Amino acid sequence: MDAGQGGRVSEDFKGPVGVHRTRIEWIDTDAAGIYHNSAVVRFVEAAEARLMAERGLTGYFPVAPRVHYSVDFEAPLFFGQEVSTSVELTRIGTSSMTFAFEVWGEPFEGRERRRAAHGGYVTVHIDRAHREGAGSLPWPPEWTAALRGPMRS
Repeated sequence: MDAGQGGRVSEDFKGPVGVHRTRIEWIDTDAAGIYHNSAVVRFVEAAEARLMAERGLTGYFPVAPRVHYSVDFEAPLFFGQEVSTSVELTRIGTSSMTFAFEVWGEPFEGRERRRAAHGGYVTVHIDRAHREGAGSLPWPPEWTAALRGPMRS
């Protein structure tokens, strides 16, 4: 299995998952009380932040920009509705990581639990100084070990 922009991973790789639970707030909605599509990005990033924190990876976000992002929207979310977002690391390459995510609207005002959005994205490891032309860098070995190993206690 090719890991895309950064090497290969074993076919049996089962990546860690980060979960974020929240509620749709008024700031997340349009005037009709239905969520803005941009809220999905915030929910996904919060789940990713939890995943990285649970693995003890500080300093990840300043050096891991998204280079590709794809989302399919399937159902509306409403003001006051509880939302669960999960992010799973699906591939680790030499200098890139691929993630899959799902955003679920929990039961609300007679509506059943329903997937609202799903998709994926790719991050790459870069130099924190953002030097022009530097390109991507290999992930620190301690980071890939933390992401492939058991969760910290």
